[in-house]
Amino acid sequence: MSANGVAAHCCETPGCNAEAKLQCPTCIKLNIQGSFFCSQNCFKGYWESHKLRHKKPSISDSSTPYNPWPYYAFSGSLRPYPQTTKKEVPPSIGRPDYADDPNGFPHSEQKVRGAANIKCLSDEEKEGMRVACKLAREVLDEGVKVADIGVATDEIDRVVHEAAIERECYPSPLNYHGFPKSCCTSVNEVICHGIPDMRPLQNGDICNIDVTVYHRNFHGDLNETLFIGEVSSIAKNLVKTTWECLQKSIEIVKPGVKYREVGSLIQKHAHSQGFSVVRSYCGHGIHQLFHTAPSVPHYAKNKAVGVMKPGHTFTIEPMISEGTWKDEQWPDNWTAVTADGKLSAQFEETLLVTDTGVEVLTQRRDRNGQPYFMD
Repeated sequence: MSANGVAAHCCETPGCNAEAKLQCPTCIKLNIQGSFFCSQNCFKGYWESHKLRHKKPSISDSSTPYNPWPYYAFSGSLRPYPQTTKKEVPPSIGRPDYADDPNGFPHSEQKVRGAANIKCLSDEEKEGMRVACKLAREVLDEGVKVADIGVATDEIDRVVHEAAIERECYPSPLNYHGFPKSCCTSVNEVICHGIPDMRPLQNGDICNIDVTVYHRNFHGDLNETLFIGEVSSIAKNLVKTTWECLQKSIEIVKPGVKYREVGSLIQKHAHSQGFSVVRSYCGHGIHQLFHTAPSVPHYAKNKAVGVMKPGHTFTIEPMISEGTWKDEQWPDNWTAVTADGKLSAQFEETLLVTDTGVEVLTQRRDRNGQPYFMD
């Protein structure tokens, strides 16, 4: 309630939360409840997303929910929503070779595909990675700010896209093997590679935002799983355990450690909490190439090749599931989901092996690097 006893409203713009008295005139005309804003600036700034509320569903819309694959049996309750068109990147921004390829084919990656050699970066290359990873963290932080109940994952993608461009970065996922968006948003049972769409986030969802940027020939890659509103105790424990799996694995990174040892540590901790480890996707080498050697599996008894050396840069990104470790893929050929429809969470950092240990290049700079779910 406000000071005068009248019910107070919060501004609809994600992340604002200021007391709001201005109401959208179109919403009043259409008898749409809510839709309050604190100022004309907030109203104008959020107009592109807000105006979607004015669209009246047709009879066919209400009787036949959007489903592009009527033949597909979904493993869980999540469903795809319509997507907006692919966004453009100004030609002045440097881009990887796949960006303008009709099929998004990464030619430079394919030239070294299958090679076991792991590149050791020079001092100059290490500095290039530090800059790219710092910018990737900033871009993810911008996306996190707008993730909230009622906000479509497409809006998160828009914010990520614009934040990357503002920092003279190319959003690495865009057109990579044809991927249509600038980041991945993986909700609930989606393990990874979820495509941002018009589905509004709901109270109780967990949502992973995966951001990679390409800046002056180097990629920086990270992701975090967020709580949307009030989530279940199972979701809280799953996300916390996934974060712990990543932290425990980072602690062993140093010269001389075999890459296959990472998975043993992650699986031991995940299993101790009653969760499983996804096997189809792994961490990867990263520098001038988005994905390259080494491969870093997150499960035990893997056959990863290689030993950590100073100058290696790679990701660890455990995907931990509530139920089975097995996955399947939606017919969009991207969205990986749990085979039983239960929750899955993920965290990722880009790491540099130093002479004595590890430097977390994408680490959150404030609050001692704690993830957002601990705020």
